[in-house]
Amino acid sequence: MTGHMLKGLSRIFVLVCLILSAQPAANAFETIKITKESTALDLSKAVEVYRNQGENFQVTTAPGTDGIVRRIEVPANDKRSTGDWAAFSLANPTDEQIDRLIVAPHFRLVGSGFIWPDLGSTRIVAITPSEGFALDRQASEDADIFLVTLNPGSVITFVAELASPNLPQVYVWEPNAYKDTVNSYTLYRGILLGIAGLLALFLTILFVVKGTSLFPATAALAWAVLAYICVDFGFWNKLIEITPGNEQMWRAGTEVALAATLVIFLFTYLNLNRWHDNFSYGALTWILGLGVVSGVAIFDPPIAAGIARFSFALTVISGTVLIGFFSFRSYDRAIMLIPTWILLLVWLMGSWLTVSGILANDIIQPALAGGLVLIILLIGFTVMQHAFSGGALQQGLFSDVERQALAIIGSGDIVWDWDVPRDRVVTTPDLTNFLGASASSLHGAVRNWLPTLHADDRDRFRTTLDVILENRRGRISQTFRLRANDGHYYWYSLKARPVIGSDGEIVRCVGTLIDVTEQKKAEERLLHDAVHDNLTGLPNRELFLDRLGSVITMAQTESKIRPTVFIIDIDRFKQVNDGLGISAGDTFLLTISRRLHRLLRPQDTLSRLAADQFGLILVSESEPAKIAAFAEAVKQAIRAPIAFAKREIVLTASLGLITWTSGSAASPEDLMKDAELAMFQAKRFGGDRIEPFRPAFRAVGSDRLQLESDLRRALERREIHIAYQPIVRLEDNSIAGFEALMRWDHPRRGSIPPSEFIPIAESSGLIVQLGLFAMQKAAEDLVNWQRSLGASPLFVSVNISSSQLIRQDLIDDVRSVLLQTQIEPSSLKLELTESLMMENPERSAYVLSSIKAMGVGVSLDDFGTGYSSLSYLTTFPFDMIKIDRSFLRADQPQKVTLLRSMISMAHDLGLSVVTEGIENESDALQLRQMGCEYAQSFMFSPPLTLDVATKLLREQFQQSKAS
Repeated sequence: MTGHMLKGLSRIFVLVCLILSAQPAANAFETIKITKESTALDLSKAVEVYRNQGENFQVTTAPGTDGIVRRIEVPANDKRSTGDWAAFSLANPTDEQIDRLIVAPHFRLVGSGFIWPDLGSTRIVAITPSEGFALDRQASEDADIFLVTLNPGSVITFVAELASPNLPQVYVWEPNAYKDTVNSYTLYRGILLGIAGLLALFLTILFVVKGTSLFPATAALAWAVLAYICVDFGFWNKLIEITPGNEQMWRAGTEVALAATLVIFLFTYLNLNRWHDNFSYGALTWILGLGVVSGVAIFDPPIAAGIARFSFALTVISGTVLIGFFSFRSYDRAIMLIPTWILLLVWLMGSWLTVSGILANDIIQPALAGGLVLIILLIGFTVMQHAFSGGALQQGLFSDVERQALAIIGSGDIVWDWDVPRDRVVTTPDLTNFLGASASSLHGAVRNWLPTLHADDRDRFRTTLDVILENRRGRISQTFRLRANDGHYYWYSLKARPVIGSDGEIVRCVGTLIDVTEQKKAEERLLHDAVHDNLTGLPNRELFLDRLGSVITMAQTESKIRPTVFIIDIDRFKQVNDGLGISAGDTFLLTISRRLHRLLRPQDTLSRLAADQFGLILVSESEPAKIAAFAEAVKQAIRAPIAFAKREIVLTASLGLITWTSGSAASPEDLMKDAELAMFQAKRFGGDRIEPFRPAFRAVGSDRLQLESDLRRALERREIHIAYQPIVRLEDNSIAGFEALMRWDHPRRGSIPPSEFIPIAESSGLIVQLGLFAMQKAAEDLVNWQRSLGASPLFVSVNISSSQLIRQDLIDDVRSVLLQTQIEPSSLKLELTESLMMENPERSAYVLSSIKAMGVGVSLDDFGTGYSSLSYLTTFPFDMIKIDRSFLRADQPQKVTLLRSMISMAHDLGLSVVTEGIENESDALQLRQMGCEYAQSFMFSPPLTLDVATKLLREQFQQSKAS
């Protein structure tokens, strides 16, 4: 019996061993609960990492809501897999679906290490949940980002396939919070890059001017700092293509450059070669060694970066000893460097605490980058102070005439001087030098200029001079063309004024002559770009409709002309852009446009209407059979394979067409809409199809068409009115102005929000009429307020759309409103966003500059939410910015610093600031203390009707008058 018991116990022992051997090595990890209030959770400590698990990984899941524990197996799906895996569990205890982003940064300075540091790489190649499909990767150059959707009450275990052995940080972000966090650093990084770039460029220029060795050494250090922060901020990825593997090499290379240039600067600034030759030998050996290390960075970046960090620390410590030694010997250069070196020691200590992981917050890395730029800025000031301390700049004493002469010479303009009694024109310098003509051939009588002038400009030039002589007053401001010796014409702008003698007659006309050829060419390019597509050079929608209208007018008088309108849309073109890239998509569009253009005859028109949509006016064919054959040829031309990257891409298109018939009263817009309806029908049938228009198609878009039809009559029926939201002064809460907002009271549907009817107005072209109405009505109401309330300094802001901005008519509309209402130009402000200017920056700059020249204000809305706000502030003529409400969110305290910086920067540029979205008095007080002038939010007042706004202004006026 004892033998049977021993046999039974041995079998149980073997069975237990088999069960234990079947379990994974580690399978217990903490389940993190996600709620709607959690915006960012650090999963770094909750993630279990399993090393050397091979291509197939088994793990036991966290217990589900039913308490059941399961085991899953995940195979490796990427060649970058290292055999290391990570697992973590998320739970959604709420009764609502939650979307979150799993974010693993590629590089994190915190904890990166001093020797053989972690220089960053792709961390996670794929994440597989215990339920459902693998997570979708989101596009990002700085981190591995995956979108996960947690169903109510679910507990999901996630298995991450690692591409590198290190996983320094994993976060779970609320998508909008993550986007706001990324955007919050954009302005800060832009400021740092701008300061570092300008400082490096300025020091380089000073080297050319001054010629001392201090400046190239300092400039080299500044350029190295700029290169380092460009890599740290991911700026190089926007200029050149850097693969994830090469990013480590670039990062190590910039750290080596930083270490080497610091040695060069310290040696040059302290002038160590004059103290002992050994300093020179030591510095040369040190720099050569770092040069060898830069080569090592190509093959083994971590080793090179570790040596560079050690070298940088050793340089700072050695510099501390040298500066202290030379300071005791009263060496002025060393004494001047003490404050900067103390700051560098503090920065080095902070860097050591960061790379060792003692300081682990997310702000420390951008703070160290800012500190490095500050150190270089102080070094630059120290160097300039020393370089220019030997003598003051020479200053001369000039008379007003001499200053004006020097100013003209410095500007490079040509002085145009006409001695009227002697009828002699002299240009200084001689204009003929620029035209390649005989010397002084244009010096003499004014009539000598007429043969050189363009034939279209001669009469205008002569008439202008005659009017000046006859009226004995006025100014000459004229642009004309002069012929050079090679036959080319150059544009010149003449601005001159008459000089009146004691007898009341003109004795001279003096002014400047400026070559504006490039400006004129730019204007021509702007006009061309306004009606042509930038990529293909084809006419855009505006020009397409204009030509279609001309063809319809011709067809009404000539029976042989029966135009056919085609709308061509490339099927599933978004997948091409997503899969192959936007540049590949642009290449395909160019290829398609060339193919279609070969099918046309001179009287036909091809246009690019949208991203992947083309329009075609066929005039050369009018018979139905030939039109059908042409449509089939278009379809086959698009279907022809396109060779790309050693493979053939086949695209298809959906074609909608309609033929104009005699007696039809259809407008160009109507024909185009009918063709679009036919194209959409072809899309619904699966694409790769030709669909002629049939009246039944209109039932599909009847609701939108009805709304558009009602909108066309809304102005006539006075259904559109303007609401005014006050913009208040923070110093006393008084009303400084209003923002004019359009409202539509539909007789049957009631109040229709702008988000519904504005897109319809833009697509139908009605936005131009609505915009002019808003501008006219707001100006009239403002004039009435100013007249009834005395000289009240009120202003009104009117929003403009992209359709208005690209039209030349906007300048004329603004001028017309100013003349009709006699409003003070500065009290009218046009408000636009960055996205509008991005559509055509050159055109926008031209239009806004013309409007600004009239005295009308220009305001930038939603400042700080884009990516190029700083460049816009210096390029476009703004006088006011509106800071977006997102910078006042209490859950992101770091935005207070950005808000203060933006207000200070705007004031330095001479701009006033309006902040939107203030929710409480504490925010208003804080903004007032920062220097913000105006605020606009529902806390002060919602949009008001005209009567309520007038009453509010009258009460404010009476109170101010009584006080």
